[in-house]
Amino acid sequence: MTSPRPHTLDASLARILCIAAHPDDIEFTIAGSVARWVREGRDVVFCLVTSGGAGTNEHTPENTGLVPIRERESWDAARILGVKDLVFLGYQDGVLEPTLGLRRDLTRVIRRSRPDVVVCGDPTVRWYGSEYLNHPDHRAAASAALDAVFPSAETRAIFPELLTEGLEPHKVKEVFLSGAVPPDTWVDVGDTLAIKCAALKAHVSQVGTGDWVDTLLRDWAVRDGKRAGVQYGEAYRRLVLRSGT
Repeated sequence: MTSPRPHTLDASLARILCIAAHPDDIEFTIAGSVARWVREGRDVVFCLVTSGGAGTNEHTPENTGLVPIRERESWDAARILGVKDLVFLGYQDGVLEPTLGLRRDLTRVIRRSRPDVVVCGDPTVRWYGSEYLNHPDHRAAASAALDAVFPSAETRAIFPELLTEGLEPHKVKEVFLSGAVPPDTWVDVGDTLAIKCAALKAHVSQVGTGDWVDTLLRDWAVRDGKRAGVQYGEAYRRLVLRSGT
C-alpha cells in the first residue's frame, strides 16, 4: 500500500475561502496551510460566522467589550498570515445553528468571493478521542457552509434575492474539510508552522502569553505530518466536486 504524500494545490486553484465559526478557529487548525497558500500567491479570504463574544476563559474571565477585541485580534492574526480579506457575519457566539438564514449569508459570501476552494470543518464529527467534544458552533458553521457550497451557491433558483444583489451563481471546484476523521489529504507546513504559532498568539484574549501554543501546535503538526512523511503537516478530507452536480 502506497504511503500518503503531501498535497499541493493545482496552480489553477487561485482563490480560497476559509469558513469558521469563531475567531482563532482558523489559527488553531489550518493556518499553516493558509500561510503556505498565501506564499504560493493564492488569494485567501476568511469568513468568521461569529465574533467570539462568548469566548471567556482563564485569560478573559468575562465578556464585556470582548467582540471588538476579538475582531481586532482576528485582523492581527490575518495580517501575520498574509490574508487581507476578512468577513464577519455577526452571528451570536455559542448558540449557532445551521439555519436557512446562515446558509443564505454564506452563499452570499461564496458568490461574492467566488473561490475555487472552500475550507471548513467536518460537521459529522461529534467528538475527538475521549477528551474533546466538538463545539456545536463548529458543526453548525460547517454544515451550513457545505450546504452553501452545494447546492445553493451554484443554483440560480435558490435564494433568487441574491441575483437582485448582482450575485450570480458560482461553482466551487474543491472542498477541504479540516478535522475530518479519517483524513485523506495532508499539507506540508514545515515552512509555515512558526507563522501559524505567531498568528494564534495574536488571539491574546484566548491563549494568553505563554509558550504552550508553540508546544501544542507543534505536537499536532508532528502527528499529522507522520502520515504524509513530513516533519509537520495539517490533515484534511478533500472533495473534488464534479461539474454538473
